Amino acid sequence: MKIERFIPYGKQYIDNDDIKAVSKVLQSDFLTTGPAVAEFEQNLCDLTGASYAVAVTNGTAALHAACYAAGIKAGDEIITTPITFAASANCVLYCGGTPVFADIDLETWNVDPDDIKKKITARTKAVIAVDFTGQVVAIDEIRAICDEHQLVFIEDAAHSIGSKYKNQPVGNLADLTTFSFHPVKTVTCGEGGAVLTNDEALYKKVSLFRSHAITRDTDELTQNLYPGYNEQIALGYNYRLTDIQAALGSSQLGKLEEFVRRRKEIVEKYNAAFAEMPEITVQKEINESDSAKHLYIIRLNQNKTSIRRNEMMQLLGTCNIGTQVHYMPIYYHPYYQKLGYQKGICPNAEALFEDVISIPLFYAMTDDDVDYVIEMIRQILKNAGK
Repeated sequence: MKIERFIPYGKQYIDNDDIKAVSKVLQSDFLTTGPAVAEFEQNLCDLTGASYAVAVTNGTAALHAACYAAGIKAGDEIITTPITFAASANCVLYCGGTPVFADIDLETWNVDPDDIKKKITARTKAVIAVDFTGQVVAIDEIRAICDEHQLVFIEDAAHSIGSKYKNQPVGNLADLTTFSFHPVKTVTCGEGGAVLTNDEALYKKVSLFRSHAITRDTDELTQNLYPGYNEQIALGYNYRLTDIQAALGSSQLGKLEEFVRRRKEIVEKYNAAFAEMPEITVQKEINESDSAKHLYIIRLNQNKTSIRRNEMMQLLGTCNIGTQVHYMPIYYHPYYQKLGYQKGICPNAEALFEDVISIPLFYAMTDDDVDYVIEMIRQILKNAGK
């Protein structure tokens, strides 16, 4: 049995409503800085309950803007997880700060609050906690740590739009929350991101930062030379999202509930199947988190099977099943090694990296696709035992 078409590990879903929404903007007066962006931002607030949302060009820009709004600067230390995309730490470097890596919990694979505590120094300014795979981090514990030490709590929710913590939607839980709308995420703008907050001062900083730090606000101007006069009052960036992307994003948000429902169905099928395979461990979800899964990751138990990660990926590839690794610890990258980061600082994260494989999970997967992925993994493990 072999499916002839390729099943990727992740894929966007675009329907006629999405196409119509984009076409409407293309026929309008505004391709950028128009009403579709404000509508998208309001939709994000309605979804999450957050007071403010600022749409930006991508998830990395969102993290950069959040760090800027948090006041991160040279000499500041920011604690984050190593098991994430590099942007979760790069955003700290963009602002002149120093990333500090806290280890992960061995079962949830999210950052371990106890290790966050151990990494706090007099220079610590913020915590960037990542909702890995879509599972929400231990919000209450991290919030308490940040409050005790007067730290800014930034939730990197690139994986977790649609997830909830204690029935509260992600986007309304931290001081600043960042989303990503890359095509492999649950909803997409093509590229895109957003920063959400309930703090008006932080909102104004992010809004200014995404558009060159140029303002027309008369309360901030040093002079007013002509109608429509504007001034640059800080060093900002061009991180504006286009109306084309925003229209796609709003249309996609309208399908989020259905996207999440289907992803959960697939996860349940995977969980039931892999519970019968002692060679595999899956991520444990905390009771407080209701995850809109962005990724499904299996971990090979090295004491239960002779097959190793790379061989498994190659064999799945011959079955037309796409896989990926999420993630190599950030400080393994050559750039971070040049900065002086040493291997061995987060042993749990390093051990996880050696054994994990992301397998297909996306809305348009059929039940036959899911069954096929499960069966191929089962056969590979069975053959490895011979």
